[in-house]
Amino acid sequence: MMNRLLIGRCLSALATALIPTTLTLAVLRATGSGEALGIVLASEMIPLLLFLPVGGVLADRLRPERLALLADLTRCLAQAAIATELLLGVHRLLDLALLSAVTGAAIAFGSPAVPRLVAAVVPGRDRLRMNARIGVATSLSAVAAPALAGTITVAAAPGWAAALTAALFACSALTLGGLRTYGHSKTAARTVGATEPTAGVAGVVGSAGAAGGVDTVPGVAVEVSGRASAVASFKRDLSDGWREIRDRPWFLACVLGHGVWHFVAGLFLTLGPVTAVQHLGGETSWMMIVQSGTVGMLLGVFAAPRLPIRRPLAVVQAGAAAYLLPMVALAVGAPAWVTAGAYFLAMFGLGLLSPLWETVVAEELPEAALGRVRSFDQLISFASRPFGLAVAAPLAGVIGVPALALAGGVLAAVANLAAILPATRPTEKASG
Repeated sequence: MMNRLLIGRCLSALATALIPTTLTLAVLRATGSGEALGIVLASEMIPLLLFLPVGGVLADRLRPERLALLADLTRCLAQAAIATELLLGVHRLLDLALLSAVTGAAIAFGSPAVPRLVAAVVPGRDRLRMNARIGVATSLSAVAAPALAGTITVAAAPGWAAALTAALFACSALTLGGLRTYGHSKTAARTVGATEPTAGVAGVVGSAGAAGGVDTVPGVAVEVSGRASAVASFKRDLSDGWREIRDRPWFLACVLGHGVWHFVAGLFLTLGPVTAVQHLGGETSWMMIVQSGTVGMLLGVFAAPRLPIRRPLAVVQAGAAAYLLPMVALAVGAPAWVTAGAYFLAMFGLGLLSPLWETVVAEELPEAALGRVRSFDQLISFASRPFGLAVAAPLAGVIGVPALALAGGVLAAVANLAAILPATRPTEKASG
């Protein structure tokens, strides 16, 4: 069962990582327009951000394997449609934007289900190892997918890269079809119990009104009341999820710290290549820096389940705070090899962070609220990095690259280390 889960998540991670490069190459080949590319990429990101809270509620109401299965099948169909259009020589921007929006919505519905799926399938003692393996798959996919999509596009056409993406999502869905988790969440049970009596009362009122000469339609009354009850139930579930976060100051502080990390990463990924090309020896220097970070992240993910870590949350936040190092290297104009070493350490910290954070959250928060809580976490992360990418150049133009890099690094360190102060941190369990 655990092997099926791991294989499925690996396939889904690779397919997800193929999408941005495939779309980028397809749109640029068809239009040569940066504006068109921005429209298509934004069409995926906007519904992803909008629907993440909805996905979190559904992840706690439904069986997570069913929600993840539906998300993979939806992405499979969307990517198959994109592949068909591209292979037929049809390059309608509107179609690509709409299908990208469907893909983004599917990611929003599927992502919050994954932590619940791992918690439901994998015993507690094995979760750190499983999260580490999924982290390795995600990291390798992020590195390999752009090269794979580019190779297929150059050798054949972007349509074939989209076809491969659809096939990978289909295979991932097949692995989910064999998974079983038992029982619905407490949220689902409570929601059903709260909704059905409301509809029943509406039916009685409608019938009584009609008998008394009031101009009502019982069926319509039941339907309207049912919709109102569903909306109220959804809002209540969102409120309950927020209460779980609010009652755990350590979790909220960590999530906000991770959001700052993603924002600062956006700054580095914008300022870094410009600085490397202009002052550190050119494109080769930037590639060395990026590759050192990739190696560091992979080593961190491999090390996480093997180290005797007594305070996992402290390691998580220290790993995030390590992003101070490459930002300082950028600020002081350090040589390329120094910046590469600093980025290696920062990404090693990220490699430790990812599986440890997933495991800590699964252990410290109630499973019935895990989808909603993680959707909030993912929403902050997904939104922060694009914001950092967008504002890096304008801010650098105002205060300069050194000042911005130093401020960003200090901000990342302070925001994350503050989350492990005694006033906020939970009682931690040793791992490893």
